[in-house]
Amino acid sequence: MNLQMFHKFNIKTKAMQVFVFSFLFILITLTSYAQDKAYTVVLDAGHGGHDPGKVGYKKYKEKDVALKITLAIGKILSEKKDVNVIYTRKTDVFVDLFKRGKIANKADADLFVSIHCNAHNTNAYGSETYVLGVHRNKTNFAVAKAENSVILLEDNYKENYKGFNPNSPESVIGITLMQEEYLDQSLQLASIIQNNFTNKLKRKSRGVKQAGFIVLHQTYMPSVLIETGFITNKTEANYLNSKNGQTRFAQTIAEGIETYLKQLDINTVENITVENNDSQINKDIIFKVQIASGSTKLETKSYNFKGLKGVERVKIGRSYKYYYGRTSNYAEVVKHQKQVKKKGYNTAFIAAFKNGEKISVQKALKTPQ
Repeated sequence: MNLQMFHKFNIKTKAMQVFVFSFLFILITLTSYAQDKAYTVVLDAGHGGHDPGKVGYKKYKEKDVALKITLAIGKILSEKKDVNVIYTRKTDVFVDLFKRGKIANKADADLFVSIHCNAHNTNAYGSETYVLGVHRNKTNFAVAKAENSVILLEDNYKENYKGFNPNSPESVIGITLMQEEYLDQSLQLASIIQNNFTNKLKRKSRGVKQAGFIVLHQTYMPSVLIETGFITNKTEANYLNSKNGQTRFAQTIAEGIETYLKQLDINTVENITVENNDSQINKDIIFKVQIASGSTKLETKSYNFKGLKGVERVKIGRSYKYYYGRTSNYAEVVKHQKQVKKKGYNTAFIAAFKNGEKISVQKALKTPQ
């Protein structure tokens, strides 16, 4: 090999080394990014400062119990590498309701969880979890009214809430509309938490309910408000105020959040790689893109869905789900999802069905043809 040929070979070798090194660097960087990707969960301890919330048996204050449970939940979740925890308050301070929502929105959070204690003039007891919605009965409205009344303690509340009246059912109905998009995910989390209260914590479950909580209205992500128990019930108040009770509630709620996030991963398109379009065609499986969910029944006309044609409406219980696209080709449904996201449906996700029953996307892709 002459000197000229040696130089050319040496240059090519170095170029190949640089290419390989660069490729490995990019691969490692992308892998690290994927591993570091975290869900942001905002934890909101109800009330605080000059707002004690409910005051129950032995003068136990809702603000104190809620804060201790919230901090304990955050400590558990913070130990998970894929969860980023943000608090609306970590000390005994008063935070306006609209500011709590702003904290979550600014963080572009994936989840908002508000912790409270209930109260009643009877010996009522048990746990219940709320999502935003039109009050279904007088009891639900009364609970929301009590929690919303805190805005009257805020400065310039009329300006901040644009005339919202916590004592008016009409105002409550009006604030629910913006959160309709996230109702499905909120109900999913609420159901998981309530099941945990029953099966793991052995508490009386008062169910998943809908009511017009303004703190939930202020957020732009799936959100729930948990009434851990009745601070006015002697037995439950003592449990809520105990170290053991607060730890058990925190563990149960944290486990519920973790379960929800795992289920969210199942429907996350970015976590699934398709190498061959043809291999993902299975006539027994139908993929659709869920673009919206809520209690409002809309005509499936294109003008109601930002120009999208062929939207399908499905009634489930009292709610309606709206789907776009219908295909057995996974690669095709991914294109549909990108299309609807460009239209502004940022939370749209892929859903899979087999014989009319909803299954996980991962299971659908593994189903033999």
